Amino acid sequence: MKLRLFGLSMVGVAGLLALPACKKEEAPAPAAAAPTREATPPAPTAGAGTGEAAAPAAPAGNGVVKGTVSFTGTPPAMADLAPSADPACDGRPEKEQSVLVKDGKLQNVLVRVKGPVAGAPSTPPSEPVVVDQSKCTYVPRVQGAVAGQQVVFKNSDGTLHNVRGVVGTRPLFNVAQPPSGAPVQKPLPADAEVLRLKCDVHPWMTAYVVSNPNPYFTTTGADGSFTLTGLPAGTYTLEAWHETLGTKTAEVTVKDGAPAEATFAFAATDAQAKQ
Repeated sequence: MKLRLFGLSMVGVAGLLALPACKKEEAPAPAAAAPTREATPPAPTAGAGTGEAAAPAAPAGNGVVKGTVSFTGTPPAMADLAPSADPACDGRPEKEQSVLVKDGKLQNVLVRVKGPVAGAPSTPPSEPVVVDQSKCTYVPRVQGAVAGQQVVFKNSDGTLHNVRGVVGTRPLFNVAQPPSGAPVQKPLPADAEVLRLKCDVHPWMTAYVVSNPNPYFTTTGADGSFTLTGLPAGTYTLEAWHETLGTKTAEVTVKDGAPAEATFAFAATDAQAKQ
């Protein structure tokens, strides 16, 4: 009887010892399933293969477009400005500034990407664009702004100015600014593609703020050159806007790491664009 009990005990002990061994043999089972998981196609990311694909969250934005704006033929003669007895106007230009050509290159041309750009910021910059009044001249004469951006008017002169904002023939505002007065801020009207600024006190003063739905724009300097940076790869319509000579357009394909080029040419025969 004792021997029988002893035998049963040994069998029980052997069974207990066998359990860990079984568990050890079962442990690698998850690893064996790994090839099956790797072979399964990954779940689609947001927008992949869906209608959301047309709105990428963050484009590369490494594209660059460089070029020049030229003027062919003889530039129109600029009229002399009326004399001014205001000492604050000393140093102002002596001639009208609408068409400025140097060595065949055209200044104050706004070059921009037309239309919306996928992935571009959806809200305008928090920083406003600034228009200064210095030596009875608006500085800068031509600049761009993102639609909805604020515009700040400064008076750096020791004389009275007023800023009259006009879209086409429609007056929008008329702000008086005393000598060296505090800056005045105004929103860029949503329906104003071209905001023209005038001063009634000094009637030769003129400036333009051109609204654009994206932040890809710049204004040519005296050498007529321009550079647009940060564009996502793609094909775009570029527009060159001039206050009296109208507009020119060009198609350009932008690639990451390979700067694209575009050129525009205006002439005295171009129709005037009255904004």
